[in-house]
Amino acid sequence: MDRLFIAATGSWFPSRVRTEDAVADGRCSASLARSTGSVSVVVAGEESAPQMAVGAARRALQRAGAAPDDISLVLHASFFHQGHDLWAPASYVQRAALGNSCPAMEVRQVSNGGMAALELASAYLAADAGRSAALITTADKFCPPGFDRWHSDPGTVYGDGATALVLSRHRGFARIRSLATVSVPELEGMHRGDDPFQDMPFGHRPQVDLEACKRAFLTTTGVSYAVSKVAAAQEAVVKQALAEAELELADIDRIALPHLGRRRLQAAYFGPLGIDPQRTTWPWSRQVGHLGAGDPFAGLDHLTVSGALGPGDTCLLVSVGAGFTWSCAVLDVLERPEWVERP
Repeated sequence: MDRLFIAATGSWFPSRVRTEDAVADGRCSASLARSTGSVSVVVAGEESAPQMAVGAARRALQRAGAAPDDISLVLHASFFHQGHDLWAPASYVQRAALGNSCPAMEVRQVSNGGMAALELASAYLAADAGRSAALITTADKFCPPGFDRWHSDPGTVYGDGATALVLSRHRGFARIRSLATVSVPELEGMHRGDDPFQDMPFGHRPQVDLEACKRAFLTTTGVSYAVSKVAAAQEAVVKQALAEAELELADIDRIALPHLGRRRLQAAYFGPLGIDPQRTTWPWSRQVGHLGAGDPFAGLDHLTVSGALGPGDTCLLVSVGAGFTWSCAVLDVLERPEWVERP
C-alpha cells in the first residue's frame, strides 16, 4: 500500500427521522428500537440514490482540489435499486460530477461494496504510474414498497444517503497503511435462503425479508456453523490488516464500524474485540442508520470533519457484506485537511 492516499471524503445525507416518532406512528416497534439503539435515521425524499452520490462526489472532488483529468477511474458501489432498470449509475455519476472519459464501473458487493471498491481502485492505480486518482462513490435509498428500513433486516435500521472518497497516488490527508479482505462464500445462502431462482426482481415476495432467508439457511446449516464462520472471518480480517500495518488494536485511535444495531455490534465487535464503543463511530452512526455500502467512508468523513481524528492518529475502517466478505483498512492521518474547520 505504499504511496496511496485519501485526498478527500464527502457525504450527502437527507433529513433525519427520529426513531421515537417512528415508534409512535407504528413504523418501528418499541422492542426493535431498544435492541438496535437507534436514535434517528436519514430518510430521502424525492432524490434518488445516484443523485445523492453526485452530491457527495462533488463535495469530495472540491475538497480534494481534483480536476476531471486527475481522475483515472470512477467506481460506484450500491446495495439496493438505483432508480432505473438495465442502467449504469456509475456513468451517471461520472457525467454529472466529472464529465471526463475514464473507465466508470459499478461494484455490487452489498454492504461491503465501498471497501471492495477501495481495494479495486488501489490495485488499479498501483498498476500504472500514469494513473493519478480514483473517485469512489456509494449511495442507496431504502424505500417502500420493496424495502422496509425498519424490518427488512431486523436488528439494523437502514438509512438513505451517499458517500464519496478520492483516492490518490500523490497526496492526501491520510495514508492507507494496509487493506485486507476475507471472503467466506459458504455463507452466501444466508441472504438467499431456500428460495428458488427467479426470472424477475421481487419474484419471491413483494418486499425484502432478509430474516426469512436467514432462518431458512440456518435450518440447513445450523446456527453454530454460521456463527463460527462469521467470528473466524471477522477476527482474521482485523488481524491481517493490523499485522500488515505492524500495529496492535490498542494502537488504533478511532474505529469506523458498520452502522449495525447495538446488539449486533456488541456480538461482533464490542464484545469479541474488547472495543470501547466511544472509540468507534457508534455514537454517531446510531443517528444515521446503515448506509448500505457507504458506512466506512461515512464514518471516516464524520471522524475527520468533527475533529475526532487529527495528525498522527490511526484509524481502522471495518466493513462486512453479504456473500460474505469482510474488509479492513488501517489509515495514518497525516494532517488536518484544509476543508475541516479549526476549533
